[in-house]
Amino acid sequence: MVWLRAMLLGTTLIATATRAEVADAAAPVDAAAMPSPEIIVTGRAANLIGIADSSSEGTIGKIDLENRPIQRIGELLEVIPGFIATQHSGGGKANQYFLRGFNLDHGTDFAQFIDGVPVNMRTHAHGQGFTDINFIIPEFVDSIDYAKGPYRADVGDFLTAGSAKFKTIDTATPFVTGTGSIDGDYLRLLAGGSRKLGVGDLFLGGEFRYDNGPYEIPGNLKAFNILTKWTGPVGGGTLRASLDAYHVDFRSAEQVPARAIDSGLIGRLGYLDPYLGGKTTRIGASVNWIQDGTTPISALAYVHYYKFKLISNFTYFLDDPVHGDEFEQRDSRFVLGGKVDKRFAFDLGMPIELTIGADTRNDLIAPVGLYHTEFGQITSTVRQDRVDEESVGAFAEATIHPLPNVRVILGLRGDEYAFQVRSSISANSGHATAGIVSPKAAIAWTPVKQIEVYANYGEGFHSNDGRGTTITVSPKDGSPQTPVTPLVKARGYEIGARTRPFSGMTLTATYWWLNLKSELQYQGDGGETSPVGPSKRRGYELSAFYKPVDWLTVDGQYTRSYARETDLPPGADHIVNALENVISAGVVAKYQHASAAIRLRHFGPYPIIEDNSVRARPLTVVNARVGYDFGRVELAVDLINALDAHDYEIEYYYASRLAGEPIEGINDRHLKPIEPRQLRLSATVHF
Repeated sequence: MVWLRAMLLGTTLIATATRAEVADAAAPVDAAAMPSPEIIVTGRAANLIGIADSSSEGTIGKIDLENRPIQRIGELLEVIPGFIATQHSGGGKANQYFLRGFNLDHGTDFAQFIDGVPVNMRTHAHGQGFTDINFIIPEFVDSIDYAKGPYRADVGDFLTAGSAKFKTIDTATPFVTGTGSIDGDYLRLLAGGSRKLGVGDLFLGGEFRYDNGPYEIPGNLKAFNILTKWTGPVGGGTLRASLDAYHVDFRSAEQVPARAIDSGLIGRLGYLDPYLGGKTTRIGASVNWIQDGTTPISALAYVHYYKFKLISNFTYFLDDPVHGDEFEQRDSRFVLGGKVDKRFAFDLGMPIELTIGADTRNDLIAPVGLYHTEFGQITSTVRQDRVDEESVGAFAEATIHPLPNVRVILGLRGDEYAFQVRSSISANSGHATAGIVSPKAAIAWTPVKQIEVYANYGEGFHSNDGRGTTITVSPKDGSPQTPVTPLVKARGYEIGARTRPFSGMTLTATYWWLNLKSELQYQGDGGETSPVGPSKRRGYELSAFYKPVDWLTVDGQYTRSYARETDLPPGADHIVNALENVISAGVVAKYQHASAAIRLRHFGPYPIIEDNSVRARPLTVVNARVGYDFGRVELAVDLINALDAHDYEIEYYYASRLAGEPIEGINDRHLKPIEPRQLRLSATVHF
């Protein structure tokens, strides 16, 4: 890692680049203007022609989030066209994510950041790339910058299907919000505000959330969340220093076999194991400094502590007919990291913008463990490990303007990883290293100011669980195990167009391909590896946004994905739980003091077994919101699952065994019903 460390520590080469953004939604952009100042994006109404590097990226502003009815925090990501966030467990656990033909599990192939700090947890007890964003408070989000595909040089690990970057607000007028459901099972208290402190502004906000849920087992979720942030001028730039703390405790209604419901053993919202649930604690601090000017230096440093516990039971009495298959996963770690980069602008016969940067991250994980449990109590250890995982990355990206209406973007990224595993099973201890280089290229052509056409190519990767890089024997039975590929390469291609036929309307169309190399995958639920072959995915995306007048916005998206494993015979090569069709649409009206919004999300049937003989049923859900602003006081009503649909959040197909069933178990659908209709009332007081 010597050359990467030198780049990270050598300030002569390391630099920052801020993506230029657009402020005036109606103003045309001169693609050849140099240098490009940083401007604030106001939301989806912004004109990204001449700014974006692909047709599948964009920015969601705070104005787009304010009137959006959501049931859970993870649905913030559904502002990304084609993105779905569901839940198969309790509300205190990371969501199940889907995008571009990927069952992303809890985040394996989708990179997420908040104020530049990576959120994905590598070598996580429950799943690689585990991304729990429940500590993010929606009202404190200023913008979400999203990009699909592996085309960005400044993002390394988990950049295959795409990325999302959350930015929190710097200041806010003091306010207090209270939200409750009619049935009393949901309560949320929120407060925030800022005041002057020295030369800057200090923001302080917090949240308490209680959710008992509609399921027969009380969820009893209790979450506490605090964000403190100071923003002010320091040393010729702007410093942002933040401290956040989050804790949640919950019980869980997991997915259950359909036969248990059909037979009347349990109700539609019933459960089979009353001891499931978990806890999560996250405490983090970060400091980010950005130099003033059009070619700034930026520097970020962060540290956070994380502790996780989860008890699950997916197969009941299949593996252990006497004591059952309940298990617990634990994860405790410190994460330290940083990033520094700089942006340059110069002319070599044509305008050129250059970004050079580097980042590093250390995960000190002790312990990460898997345990057998019964009645919620640990009975034995499957494996328990200490893992030190270190990575260093460096990147460069140049934007060249050979013609006034043409931009060529060339990027290159290099990453190196080191894994040190000390296992309770000595044969699985060891050390591993890996490196990977990821080239990127794109071209954007603006034939007329209302249309821009894009072509993109990029290679990205996701890291594998560090425990899998040194595994040699199964912790279950001692059978030989093959170590996983530490860094798994993805190669993506994309063509698309963005058009703004008239002010207020934006249309985008994208066709994409993505290939993922062969790999073994470490499964945290079993503590061993499982084979996953090479895969190919392709699809298209259509998106429309229209703001005919200041008080009305309409949007709609349709995405179609095709996903196959390439080492399996045709007909038996479907990728399980890969969504094929996703539709989302919404209308927001905000006239004078009144507001109203309605949103629909739908995904169609998808395979839940490789031969496609069993398919999950579609889901359609509608959420609605109405509000009125009296001045200092705002009132709002949210209707979650307004049509009271009886669909399923997620379906799986596998073998499980209930008491008294055949010893080999029964293959069956396992499903999690969506929550019934719920009415929530909110009141906000501004000071």
